[in-house]
This record gives sequence, structure tokens and C-alpha cells, in this order.
Amino acid sequence: MLNLFVKQMKAAGLADDVIRTFSAYYDQLQSGKQGMISRGMIDPPSPDNVIDLSAMTQYRKQNILKSIAVIKLNGGLGTSMGLSAAKSLLPVKGNMNFLDIITRQVLALRSGTGYEVLLMFMNSYNTEADTLNYLEKYPDLSRQKLPISFLQNKFPRIRQDNLKPYENEDPDKMWNPPGHGDIFAALSSSELLDKMIDAGYRYAFVSNSDNLGATVDTCIPAYMEANDIHFLMEVCARTEADRKGGHLCQDKHGQLMLREVAQCPPEELDEFQNVELYSYFNTNNLWIDLKALQWNLIAGEGIILLPLIVNPKTVDGTPVYQLETAMGAAISVFNGARAVLVPRSRFSPVKKNNDLLAIWSDLYELNDQYQVVMRRGVESIPPIELDERYYGRIDQLLERFRDGVPSLLNCSSLKISGDISFGEDVICEGKVNLTAENPVHVKSKLLSGDITFNP
Repeated sequence: MLNLFVKQMKAAGLADDVIRTFSAYYDQLQSGKQGMISRGMIDPPSPDNVIDLSAMTQYRKQNILKSIAVIKLNGGLGTSMGLSAAKSLLPVKGNMNFLDIITRQVLALRSGTGYEVLLMFMNSYNTEADTLNYLEKYPDLSRQKLPISFLQNKFPRIRQDNLKPYENEDPDKMWNPPGHGDIFAALSSSELLDKMIDAGYRYAFVSNSDNLGATVDTCIPAYMEANDIHFLMEVCARTEADRKGGHLCQDKHGQLMLREVAQCPPEELDEFQNVELYSYFNTNNLWIDLKALQWNLIAGEGIILLPLIVNPKTVDGTPVYQLETAMGAAISVFNGARAVLVPRSRFSPVKKNNDLLAIWSDLYELNDQYQVVMRRGVESIPPIELDERYYGRIDQLLERFRDGVPSLLNCSSLKISGDISFGEDVICEGKVNLTAENPVHVKSKLLSGDITFNP
């Protein structure tokens, strides 16, 4: 059976190491392994394994910037927010999108210090053209020593009924993205890992392109250098709102691990969601010693096997399996890997239009390093709930806030039900709950409490 997949992957031009990686995961699937991690296999992380960021600040040094490569995971489309192109093209602040902000941050680091911080995007087949076309507006980027992008690989989808390759008239539907755990294979098979090391880069800072809090802090790689740590994961304290997401743990030998909800046996779900027991979650901001990654690949004969995630899906009515891995799961592969507890400000992902509206508002500002930060005096972001019927797509959001976003500086929560658009000089104070039965335009108004328009 496996030979059918090997044939399919070779025909698609995938590298031998990628084919061997898929083959190893397929063998696990065939043998009945679903990638489950049960309570008996793990413990909560020990205090020695989690370092507070405040303990690292004394290590901060500018000259380590010459050794840093910034890698952004940029394979996702903005489909959940109504955009059929790369998600990183969504407008974020003023007239700038994610790509603008990421690029200007790195260019500001270069011009401010004189060190050639490397910037690379791991794109998917869906986002490569969009991204490269847009970045042509930054000619300074093309002057760096190494390419600005590399491509994520793809894995064949597998029929659930007979574990054979899934076939479809649309060839794109026969493949799935293998998860961001593919970054290690993609860097290796493209030979970029070796080239980065040869060019003098030692530490990669890898993060999601939609996480505006993921900015370079030199104290982290400097701490790694001083303490001979090869892999550091930024984690945040888990709250009730985070209980359904993955958590940090460690095996019985004290090696840190990640456990995603798909890897938790159903009968242990309540304990999985216990934020007192499992207190940290992965921000997907990772710091990786590139030489240690190279050593791990050599030891694995070109492949790094991460804990498998078997993701069941239905494609055009056919149940399939997608074999995936999570990048953060590599914490279990690097001996002596550690986690660093960072403030929530380093985890500001934009997953929905609610998140985007908060960033558009006066709760956030852009500093001179092109970092999107909470305005001074803002301690937390109020919950925002928007009516999916009228604000679910980016074009709807842009239309209804075309003339500006209400001030949310003194707002404790905002809920909008109905078709409400906003003009200039609108201020929301306290708990604001807006309802409209018919379309309404609001401007020059102080909004507070429960308000129903056109009853």
C-alpha cells in the first residue's frame, strides 16, 4: 500500500527525506497508532524546565542579532475571515498589513544596529506567489544573502476505509499541508539550513505571521548561548479561555513535551482542560539552535520524527486522514529543551475579525520599531463579540468601519448584534451591548450600556 503513496509523492517532485518522513508516519497509522498521549505517560512540567523571561533580561545584547534568522510561518489563507489570498495580506494598522509590519520590523533592526538579521517566510503553495509579489515593494529585502522564502511540503490524503491514497478530479484536494512541524524537513530538503549556518546564522526565531506579539528579544538567544540550550519555547500562563488548546507537559524522564487536544484520550479530556494542573500553553514562538537542528537531522539520517497528529476530515463526502505534526512538538526531540514564561503581550494572534477590530482601535499603537503594542495604560483587551452575519468577512468589516473604529480605551466589553456601521468620533465606555433590527449608521456619539437602535 505504501508504494502507492511513494509513487504519488515522487511524481509530485517531493524530496526523498519528505517521502521517508511520510512513510514513517504512515507505518504508525497502519499499526493502529493514533498519536495519543495519556496521563500515565506525562507529568506537569517541573519548575526547572520553565524559566521566567525576567530572569533573562540581564543577558540582552545587541551583537547577537548578527546570528539571528527570523522565520515566519506564512502558509495560511485568510479564508476564515473572508479573504481568499494569504492571511498576512489582511490590513492590520493604518494602511499596513502583516507583511508590511514584519518586514519593517526587521529592516528597522538592520538599520538601527547594522546587523544583517535574516528574514524568511515559510509559504505554502497557496501563499507563495501572493507573498513574493507583495514583498517586491521592499527592494532592501532582496539584498539579503539568502532567499526570502521557502515552500512547505505536502502530504497525500489517506482514505479512512482502506488506508489507500485519496483520489479526486481536482488534484489539489488529494493533498494536505502537513502542519508546521514540516518546517524542519522543508529547511533541510531546500538546503537552506546548511546555507544559514554557513552564512553565520546560529539561532532561528520562528513564529506565526499572524502573531503581532512575536518580536525579536535578544535576551532569549543570548541566554541560550550562555547556558548551552538548543531549543526554547515561549509559553504563557493558561487561563480558562485557553483550556481547550494544547498544553506543555514532560515525560517521565523530565523531557518537555507538548500535548494537543487531538492527542488526548477522550476519557481524559476534563483533566486535559485543568489549567491548574497543566499551567502553560505554547505560543508557537520558538527559538532554535540551528547547529543543534543540523545535528538532529544528521542523527536521524535526514529526518526528524515528531509526535504524530492524525486529523480526520471529510473531503467531498469521503472520510480521509491527514497526517500532521506540530512544530512545537520538537521540544521533545531536543535534549535539555526549555520553556520560557513570557507575558501575554508576546502572544497576540489574529484569528477572527474580533481580534482585528481590537488592533484597529486605539487600544493598540505602532511604535517606532514597527511593533504593534498595547497603548500605555491599557492593561487588558476587552472581549469583543461581533455579529457573524455582518462582520464575519473582511470586506464587511472594512465597510462598517470605513470612517473609523470607535474608541475602546475605556470599554470593558463590546457586543454588536445587527447591521451597525460607524462614523467618526464614536466612544464606547464600560460594558457596551448594541442591537439593531435594521441597518443603522452611528457617529459622534458616546455609547454605554445596552442600546437598541430602531426598535
